[in-house]
Amino acid sequence: MVDAAGGLQHPHMNLIQLTPGTGGMYCGNCLRDNALVAELRKLGHEALMVPLYLPLKLDEPDQSAGTPIFFGGINVYLEQKLPLYRSAPNWLRNVLSSPSLLARAAGHSAKTKPEDVGDILISMLKGEEGRQSREIDELAAWLKTQPKPDAVCLSNALLLGMARRLKQRLKTRIVCFIQGEDAYLDSLTPTYREPAWQLLRMKAAEADLFIAPNQYYAAVMTERLSLPPARVKVVPDGIRLEGYANQKPPNPEPRPPTLGFFGRMCPEKGLHLLVDAFIQLRRRGRVPDLRLKVGGGCGPGDEPFVSRLRHQLAEAGLTEAMSFHPNLDRCGKIAFLQSLDVFSVPATYPESFGTYLVEALAAGVPVVQPRFASFPEFVQTTGGGVLYEPEMPGALAESIEELLSSPGRARALGQSGQRVVHQTFSAEAMARTMLERLQSP
Repeated sequence: MVDAAGGLQHPHMNLIQLTPGTGGMYCGNCLRDNALVAELRKLGHEALMVPLYLPLKLDEPDQSAGTPIFFGGINVYLEQKLPLYRSAPNWLRNVLSSPSLLARAAGHSAKTKPEDVGDILISMLKGEEGRQSREIDELAAWLKTQPKPDAVCLSNALLLGMARRLKQRLKTRIVCFIQGEDAYLDSLTPTYREPAWQLLRMKAAEADLFIAPNQYYAAVMTERLSLPPARVKVVPDGIRLEGYANQKPPNPEPRPPTLGFFGRMCPEKGLHLLVDAFIQLRRRGRVPDLRLKVGGGCGPGDEPFVSRLRHQLAEAGLTEAMSFHPNLDRCGKIAFLQSLDVFSVPATYPESFGTYLVEALAAGVPVVQPRFASFPEFVQTTGGGVLYEPEMPGALAESIEELLSSPGRARALGQSGQRVVHQTFSAEAMARTMLERLQSP
């Protein structure tokens, strides 16, 4: 059967999506989950989104609005550090789980490094045997009051500690998204790194299905979690595309060529490498009046890094040639991307998926990415950019210069990528593929 939009009609499903919030910072997984829930509802299915730890930071309508926050970040922390707090009265726990208080606490969490919370991660992965077992029981009890779900979806594999208890209490399937866990766990100190991986491999047996954003990451986590390949399916992340395809005026006013970055402003995303390449390109002078625009998340912990980059650009005499645009809303983000000619986020870690690349191509902007991790698969799939060899000095600058010097080729790559994104990486395509994966044997 097909629906009114011409797509395959799936049997009605009821899903629960559990998503950790980040408080004051945008998170790719949060945006993905929110878009998925919104689209599932639009397609006529039931979907309940439950925030964990902190409020969700989103640039679209919050699909978890009206749902209480479980595993409140303050309670989780106190349960870990203060044994007596595990028997604290409910009234105190409720006070400390208020969204307003958690939002204020989120400013401090933005400075937290993975190695600083290794003990909490280990405890959470232990599930009902960890120090936050009370939180699991409270979540399970509340979910029991809701209509019985066909599946509970975990936003990432670090939530697998709660899988067994939820499966027992709700008598349903557990579906787990996998995206970026390897980089996070590998950043832990040796004290926690291998124990965390061991626990995760053990807890992976509790999930019925794993959802990866691409073949690259499906292969990575199939190996690292010792999973049967049949239990790992691919569902490409999707975004809501309204507004991205707005046509530019046929004869826009001339403006300087513009290189752009959009992502968290941190070393891991390689922003310093792009700044170095920009300075190099300006010194060469082969792309006259080149501008650099930097957008994306910038929390308290990122500000010193950004300050150093500003100083570096000022010393190079390029203060007027660059601009920073932190923490834009959705409309601001789309306008930012549509103002670019070439886009690059030269990440230095094995990125499992880059939502920022989907957003750039949705706006018709070609991308320049390193030839490693998930980037080759994405560029090959979309035909929307070029790859450079990250170990070769100057390769990033040369690849950017080549595209900026060939506007016809750059435009063709952007248009190719835009077509594929609208076909494959939309929120609707993500939701329909997710339903197919859930209903296939």
